[in-house]
Amino acid sequence: MLQIIERWFHRYFSDPEAILLFFILVIGFSLIIFFGGILAPVLAGIAIAYLLEWVVVHLQEWKVPRLAAVIIVFCGFLGILFLALMGLVPLFWKQMASLFDELPRMVDKVQQTLLLLSERFPDFFSKDQLRDIVNSMGADIRNWGKVVVTASVSSITGIIVWVVYLILVPLLVFFFLKDRSQLIHWLAHFLPKKRGVLQKVSVEVNQQIGNYVRGKVVEIIFVGIATYLVFWFFGLQYSVLLASLVGLSVLIPYVGAVVVTIPVILVAYLQWGWNPEFGYLMLSFLIVQGLDANILVPLLFSEAVNLHPVAIIVATLFFGGIWGFWGVFFAIPLATLVKAVINAWPKPKNSH
Repeated sequence: MLQIIERWFHRYFSDPEAILLFFILVIGFSLIIFFGGILAPVLAGIAIAYLLEWVVVHLQEWKVPRLAAVIIVFCGFLGILFLALMGLVPLFWKQMASLFDELPRMVDKVQQTLLLLSERFPDFFSKDQLRDIVNSMGADIRNWGKVVVTASVSSITGIIVWVVYLILVPLLVFFFLKDRSQLIHWLAHFLPKKRGVLQKVSVEVNQQIGNYVRGKVVEIIFVGIATYLVFWFFGLQYSVLLASLVGLSVLIPYVGAVVVTIPVILVAYLQWGWNPEFGYLMLSFLIVQGLDANILVPLLFSEAVNLHPVAIIVATLFFGGIWGFWGVFFAIPLATLVKAVINAWPKPKNSH
């Protein structure tokens, strides 16, 4: 058994570049797993700077100096951040608080609907069981809503952390953009001169992840805005909150669209019942989803990440379980990184 392990290790780890790549991956993932909370502002700054670098490069192609391009892009980023904090966040919070206030009425309406089902189908639905389930669910939801709202507002520590993030992250984004070349050159000092495999992986991953992340951000914005316009046109309650959830749902392939449809159906039904407005809204919502899947996604992801659906789902579950929202957001890029490493890994000379 030991000889088999020794032959396997010698087969795949005899190349110095393979060992270098392996240790870089181990160190990188270890830092994120064990120090992700501490390094969160740095990681967020790197992710945002990576997104904005694409705009800076395009401005440089139009003969804009690097520093001027960085300042322009950074000012635009600060403007968008300010508008989001002053406009969207308060509205989002107001609708979320209103939703929690309306939960008792919603639970009562759900209870009435379920009791009607128990009357029509007594063999399948027991009235007492349904009443107990709904009452228990309503109490849990109301308590959870109160805890979320009060804890989020009154948590001084949480507010301080967010203030620190709002100061640190923009500063880090600016310096990551401004001193990108110096930072890369400094990191290169710690690597050996012979790093062909690492360069091959970085080129492939940079192209794939760059296309994916930029496309995904654009998709979130377009889907969120289109969905909000549909909800606003029909006068659906909590339109900003629901549209934000729909926009973020595109981060989770195959599952997000199905999951986010449930609260949309629930809120629309509780607002209108089985009326024509409910049907028109759901039809328009499904049209937006169809346009996203069949037109927007092919346009944005022309250089699609070639991953099997099972690999995408597993990556989403794994990285999402480790890093939460950011893990879900970067699940496919990280899966692409793993695939690129496997493809670029030095092959044994006697392999066919």
